[in-house]
Parts: sequence; C-alpha cells; structure tokens
Amino acid sequence: MSGKKILVCGATGFVGRNTAEYLKRRNDFEIFGTYLNSPPLQDSKISMIKADLTRKEEVEKAIEGMDVIVQAAAACSGVLENQQKPYIHVTDNVVMNPFIFQAAHEQEIPHLIFPSCTTMYHSSDELIREEDVDLGRGIPEQYFACGWTKLYIEKMSELFASLGNTKHTVFRHSNAYGPHDKFDLERSHVFGATITKVMTANPGDSISVWGTGEEERDLLYVSDVARFIERAIDRQENPFELVNIGYGSSISIGDLVQKIIGASGKDLRIKYDSTKPTVKTKVALDFSKAEEIFGWRPKTSLEEGIKKTMSWYEANISNN
Repeated sequence: MSGKKILVCGATGFVGRNTAEYLKRRNDFEIFGTYLNSPPLQDSKISMIKADLTRKEEVEKAIEGMDVIVQAAAACSGVLENQQKPYIHVTDNVVMNPFIFQAAHEQEIPHLIFPSCTTMYHSSDELIREEDVDLGRGIPEQYFACGWTKLYIEKMSELFASLGNTKHTVFRHSNAYGPHDKFDLERSHVFGATITKVMTANPGDSISVWGTGEEERDLLYVSDVARFIERAIDRQENPFELVNIGYGSSISIGDLVQKIIGASGKDLRIKYDSTKPTVKTKVALDFSKAEEIFGWRPKTSLEEGIKKTMSWYEANISNN
C-alpha cells in the first residue's frame, strides 16, 4: 500500500477510533493507530502500535516515518469526574503532548492535528468565535483544569508550527457524540448517559436528569469531526490554523432528553435531580472560519445522529 501514512494517537478512544475507521476508506491513506491499556483494534486496514505516549522514547518510535499525526490521545472525563478529580485532565495530557510535538518537529513530520475543546469559552447567548476566549475573565470555574490545559497545548502547537518543520491544525470541537462513546453512567457525558438511561429503561419508568435541564449544549455527530480531520489533511496550506467546529446551535438538556425518548418510542418521564453535578452554560459555536478555510460544515442533523447512535447501541451494547 502506498500513500500518506497517518498515525491516529489514541485510536481505541472515542474520537480516535471513529477517525481511524473513517479515514481507512481512503485508498491513498495508510492508517496506523496507537493503543496502550485498551485492546488493539482488530481491523486489517488499521495497523496498531502499542505505545505509552507519556514516554519520550516510545513516542519517537511510534511516529517515525509518518506523514500526518492525529493527536487524539487524551485523559478525559465526564462532568462527575471533572468536578471530583479535575487533575485527570492535567498530568498525562501535559506530559504526552510536548513529547509528541517535539518529536514531530525533530523528525520533520509534515502535519499534526490536535483536537482541543470548548471548555475555555464562557456561556453566551451569541454564537462563539475563536477569538472570544476572554482571559481577563479566566476559564469557567468548573472547567479550570481542563480549559487551562487545553489552552496551554494550543499555544504549544502554535509555537512548534512557527518553527517551520510541521504544520499544525488545532480545532475546538463542541460536544461530540455517536458510536464508541462512553455509555457508562460514571464516565460518560450527557448524551451517552442519556442514551444508556433511555435504552435500559422500561416503559413507564422515570429518567433521572442531572440539574434543571436548562443548560444548553452544541452537539456534533462524531463522523462530522472525522470528516473535518480529513478536510484538514487535504486542504490546509498555512503553517498554523485554529478553528471551531460545531453544530452551530444549542439545545437544552431537557429538550435533548425529550428527543432521545421520542426516538426510542418508549413512554418515559423525566425527573430532574438538582443535587447532582451540572454545568449551567449555553455554548454554540460559530464554525464560519472552518467553512471558509476547509469548506467544512456539519452534515448530520441531531435527529439523524440520535437514531444512528441508538442503532449502534442496540447492535453493540444492548446485545452484548
């Protein structure tokens, strides 16, 4: 096989796995993926490499000879762990990314793509642009660890891009959802947790929702994230780009739960639990810069994404 060699770091994770599986359809791409604690993917079109990305020598070996690195490896958590153990977002992420960025620079890897997040943004009734990070206000308190860590890594990416050997793409994606997400109630985000609650409920049951249901999220189906990465590989010309990608509108958690219940066809009620952790914000992303530079915009509607995720859940989790 010949073509660009693309390494997806964290290929057994949510974004990493979906990206590797999406890109493997390209005949001009040769896909590699790293794994560590999770079992490697069993896919003839994805060559798996066991690597501890917090160890410099293992990073250097894993990326050798690659044309593109998609740095989707990260320590992350849901809202409960984010509040109870905020340091989860710090140590491993701060260690692995400098090793990856430095090794990419020293080995003159042509392109590195880094998925960031939106935790540095404050709640807003307007669509949020990339320049709307307000360091004068700091990072939203509930996202202090994650938000500052991501901004640090973004700036490190910009630094290495300025040195000339490797072009960098940083994208701040909104709340991604879809196949291979976390669906356990301890570690999942709101979408995955709600899918699990609805799919395991019996008719007439009540679904417990943390908070008041008024907080709003911008939800992006994960194949649209992978499609952006493909666009970045194909189209980026400048040494450094930072863009938002999102659905471009928000939905309240209460309305989201209603939509998921409706798609399930079950007769379920909603019970709000104000004693549980919640993040009362409204975030919706302006993705016009990504559209201008990369010709990207989301394709999957929320209704379609819910149906696709529920079908995947039934086939891969309910029957296991």
